Amino acid sequence: MSTQVVPRTTQSGVRPRERRTALVTGGSRGIGAAIVRRLTDEDTQVAFTYTSAKEQADTVAEATGALAIQADNADHEAVRAAVSRTTQHFCGLDILVNNAAVTYAAPIEDFTLKEFDRIIAVNVRGVFSAIQAAAAHLGQGGRIITGGSVSADRAPQPGISVYALTKAAVAGFTRGLARELGPRGITVNTVQPGPTTHTDMNPDSGPAAEWMRQLTTVGHYGKPATSPVPSPISPAPKPGSSPAAPGTSTAAPLSDRPPRAAQST
Repeated sequence: MSTQVVPRTTQSGVRPRERRTALVTGGSRGIGAAIVRRLTDEDTQVAFTYTSAKEQADTVAEATGALAIQADNADHEAVRAAVSRTTQHFCGLDILVNNAAVTYAAPIEDFTLKEFDRIIAVNVRGVFSAIQAAAAHLGQGGRIITGGSVSADRAPQPGISVYALTKAAVAGFTRGLARELGPRGITVNTVQPGPTTHTDMNPDSGPAAEWMRQLTTVGHYGKPATSPVPSPISPAPKPGSSPAAPGTSTAAPLSDRPPRAAQST
């Protein structure tokens, strides 16, 4: 795909605001790909990053016209370069969606330092890197949305304590940033989805899928294309509009009731 810069400035040198520009990290599959599709369907110019799934990234790019950028979310400089490339290609940035994440599940005694460093680097430091780079380009009406997890509030199973740690961290980071960036007209939100279909982290066809369904209040997995996850991002805010208030929203919350198989008799 060509990376030729598309001019978007007027004769006065002011960038027109009819079309918004978004960068989605981890946009080659699952929820990220659904967000890319939804934003492009609503006439938003979109770039997205991917780590290694080039074939899937190419498919999303060809279907949506979005700009695919290879960048590991654990690599600080690669993430900053992705923000820079997006702003150069589209002459600006209005929306940042932090979707890229990884997970490892293991008892705390067996969790390796390598796994710990990787999950922190992708899920926490990568979010910091993207926001730090993007904040300089976002103006009045700018949006920052970070994909969290219901695990930030309630761990549905043993072995995911470190993953829950990362999602609780970005929820707290969001609240702090909302206070910091709000005076500049930039809203900062976290969306905390429950189990979602077509994701590698927690597939709806996996060995724990039925157990996870029983944990949800709705009794089934959410779907990336129809779940509430993209809704705080979409429709893209227009000039002069009032976007969603900053904070954290939980989609498909987990039930307080344990799965039937785990109940005491």
